[in-house]
This record gives sequence, structure tokens and C-alpha cells, in this order.
Amino acid sequence: MKAKNRRLALQDIADQVGVTKMTVSRYLRAPDQVSKSTGEKIQKVIDEVGYVSSRVPDILSNATSKAIGIVIPSLSNQVFSAVVQGIESITEPAGYQTMIAHYGYDKEVEEKRIESMLSYHVDGLILSECDHTEKSLRMIANAGIPVVEVMDSSLPPIDLSVGLNHQAASEAMLRMMIDKGKSKVAFFAARMDVRVRQRLAGYQSVMRELGAEPVVLSTEEHSSFTLGKELMTQALSEYPTLDGVFCCNDDLGIGAILECQRRNIPIPDQIAIAGFNALDIGTAIHPNLASVSTPRKSIGETAAQMLLDKLAGKAIEKEVVDLGFSIFKGDSI
Repeated sequence: MKAKNRRLALQDIADQVGVTKMTVSRYLRAPDQVSKSTGEKIQKVIDEVGYVSSRVPDILSNATSKAIGIVIPSLSNQVFSAVVQGIESITEPAGYQTMIAHYGYDKEVEEKRIESMLSYHVDGLILSECDHTEKSLRMIANAGIPVVEVMDSSLPPIDLSVGLNHQAASEAMLRMMIDKGKSKVAFFAARMDVRVRQRLAGYQSVMRELGAEPVVLSTEEHSSFTLGKELMTQALSEYPTLDGVFCCNDDLGIGAILECQRRNIPIPDQIAIAGFNALDIGTAIHPNLASVSTPRKSIGETAAQMLLDKLAGKAIEKEVVDLGFSIFKGDSI
């Protein structure tokens, strides 16, 4: 019987089957090199005892780990869960496992996560930021593995990138609000990561074109419906003549709508409200939240395929891929 707290070894499987350790090892590496009957016996014991083979020897011998590291800012954010779904829809059929870590929008934490991923000899990295610490960049350069940064297409990548132009998307949404007759539009921003700053830049650019005064309510706090309600309360108090609010994401947009409804403020007649990312909840409320629709799953799929192509030595046609965006008009503008 296996000693308590000792990992099952190949010899344990071999002893139970009645074959050599080499035979079990050969079966795990190349099942077709072992007779069908022996292979079935080995697999039966593996299934019964819950044996998991160690890949450490392969990794230490410089073989590929068949693992892709994914570093995202949040596990709860629907935006990144869709990206991961897209990635795994490509990597899993190709025989690659994913290792996922999150860093809470903190570059120093991201640095630690990248270091941890590289310590496991992942074959490639998919990162969700284009802004990294100097140490992160040095570690990635020394690792010599392909890297794809996702969600943004406007900043120079470390290696490869796929995403959209957030400033252009922001400008498009604000112009639509203006076309609907709104002119005193505020911008709600939270967290202030790179993408939010790009969306803010788009808002400010269009407002300057109009000769209008930008009204920005921003915070370093994480987004939530409650924060959207709080920002809406602040905006109504400080800027009572506002006729529109453009939120950096849908969480704030939903909160803003709920606060207006609590106050019986008609949407969009008195105040138009727009968000960013077009999450499912925006279509479930009334009025539907107008929002910038981002191709998150497609971004994940494209990033994974670019990474696998580079690992296979294939030529990469474009180092930066812009998958664009669309506008979900909803009923709130």
C-alpha cells in the first residue's frame, strides 16, 4: 500500500499491473507502443487509483511543457472570462493546457504572476495588459517564448497583440450620443487602467472638437453597480444640467440607470446613458443599456491561434490584429 502523503509513482502502477516501470512509462508516452491488452490493464489501474503522471522530467529535459500561461486582471470580470473561453477553445483541441492567474490590476502583482508562470516553463504567454514593469519585460525577453497581449490594438506589443482601438470605440459611442441630441455628457471612469484611459481620451477628444467642457468623474476603485449609482448621485448633484453619461464599462452604466430610475428620471429623454463592453446584463434590464460591443471570445481565439502558429514556426501575417468593435444601440441613448 502506498505510504500516506507520498505521491503515486510509476513503480506503484507497474507493481499492480505486473509489468515493468518502463512499460508503464512507454504506455504513458506512446500508448500504441504497448500491446492493447497490456495498455488496457495499465489504464484500468491508473483510473482506479487516480494516478497523475509527472511532467517535470520532460520540462527539465527542455521538452515543451504543452502549457500556455494566461495572466488576466480579474477572475470575476465577464470580459476576461469570455477571452479565456476563446483561448481554451483553440488550445485544448491542440493538446495544450492552460495555466491561469490573476493580478487585480496591479502591475507589481502581474510581475509575480509572470515570474511564476515562467518558472513552470510554459511554452507561451497570453497577457491582458500592454503596460508592464521593467522586470516583467526582462523576464519575458530572457524566456524566449512567444507572447500575445490581448484587448488592445493601439499600443506597440512585446511580440504579438490582438484587440481593438478603445479610443476609437469611445469616440464612436460619444458621437452617437451627440447625434441623438445630447451635448452635456459626463464620463464616468473607474480603476483607470490603460484601456479606461484610452476610452477617456476618446471622450475628451470629441468634447474638445465640440468646444464643450469635459465633465469627468473618476476613481481608482473597482467597478460595481453600487459605484455607478454613487457616481450618478454625485453627477446629478454637481452638474444638474447634464443630459448624458458615458460610462467606461457596463457595471457603472447599470448602476447609473438604477439611480436614475430610483429618482424617476426618464431615460433617455432627460439623461442618456451608455456603457462599454455590451455585457449580457445590459440587454436584460429596461431600458437596454447602449454599449460598445467588444469581440472578447474572438480576441481569445485569435490570440491562441497566433500563439500556436508561432510555436509551430509558421509565419505570422500581422503582429498586431485589430478585430474592431460595434455599437449596441439599446434603448438608453
